[in-house]
Amino acid sequence: MRIDTSTAVRLYEDEVVPELRRQPGYAGVLVLANPEGTGAVVTFWDTAEAAETAGGTGFYAEVLEKFTTIFRSPPGRGRYEVAFAELPTAGVPAPHP
Repeated sequence: MRIDTSTAVRLYEDEVVPELRRQPGYAGVLVLANPEGTGAVVTFWDTAEAAETAGGTGFYAEVLEKFTTIFRSPPGRGRYEVAFAELPTAGVPAPHP
C-alpha cells in the first residue's frame, strides 16, 4: 500500500509523535519531505543515552513495523550530533495536544 506524503506525515504525527513524547529524554522531531515522496525524520534527544534507550526498548522497531508498507525504499537509521543549528522560531505550526 503506497500513500501520499501528506497522509504519511499525518499518520506519523497522529500515531508516532504521541509515543515519542512518552519516551524519556525526547526533545523534538523534524519531518522532512520533498515533492518526489521521499523524506527523513530527525528526532532530538536530551542525551545520546536517551536516544539509545528509546531505540533499545523496541520503540523504533515497532514504528518501522507499523509503517513498513508505506516506505518506498528500505528505511535507514543513523546517529548524528548537532554540530550547528539555526531553527525558525516563527511560522512553524505548534504541536497539537
